[in-house]
Amino acid sequence: QVQLVESGGGLVQAGDSLRLSCAASGLTFSRQSMGWFRQAPGKEREFVARISWNGGTTYYSDSVKGRFTISRDNAKNTVYLQMNSLKPEDTAVYYCAASPLPWPLATAHFGSWGQGTQVTVSS
Repeated sequence: QVQLVESGGGLVQAGDSLRLSCAASGLTFSRQSMGWFRQAPGKEREFVARISWNGGTTYYSDSVKGRFTISRDNAKNTVYLQMNSLKPEDTAVYYCAASPLPWPLATAHFGSWGQGTQVTVSS
């Protein structure tokens, strides 16, 4: 029913940039808060960024603040994650997620998840 499809991952060198996209279907996208999470091998899933339904409010983890930018285009049902100045520690599978709550505060509030896209940053 609800489908989130991430794309844009790849293998890059430290300092490079990537732009991830997440295309959504089967939901009222403009009434979904969207988030990006990541998970490295052997690590817990980590919050990266979230954005409100109209794009007016964003929030980032300290580890990516100043380097990553989350945005959305409601006309295209797509959320983006622009990643600049990538570091090896950014290597992970990146997932997008959707929440019907206006201001989700926990991972459990995101009920729909994509399959993920791999980002690998070499040193």
